[in-house]
Amino acid sequence: MPYVDGFVLAVPVAKRDAYFELATKAAAVFRKHGALRVVECWSDDVPEGKLTSFTLAVQRKDDEAVVFSWIEWPSREARDAGMAKVMADPEMDTDPASMPFDGKRMIFGGFTAFVDA
Repeated sequence: MPYVDGFVLAVPVAKRDAYFELATKAAAVFRKHGALRVVECWSDDVPEGKLTSFTLAVQRKDDEAVVFSWIEWPSREARDAGMAKVMADPEMDTDPASMPFDGKRMIFGGFTAFVDA
């Protein structure tokens, strides 16, 4: 089964094009270093929750959208090796201040897939 890195973050709607550009560039770098698939999803039908929700988790502001994304790798070992190469890749050397989202509110984690239907 593949290994998946998952992400949820809030992106200002006004910075959608900048985020798309960054995500497209990053996807190519991840693929270059072994990722099988990179998926970026812009919120369309994300209900507000009272106790939990995507919007609450990332502290989404009124002028922001939720982005849900994942990177699929062949295995945890491929992910660990690939991620190290991605982090060292000069194409990923981006000034954190120029990022089109607040990285402090990003949620991320690695997951071992156990159903793939």
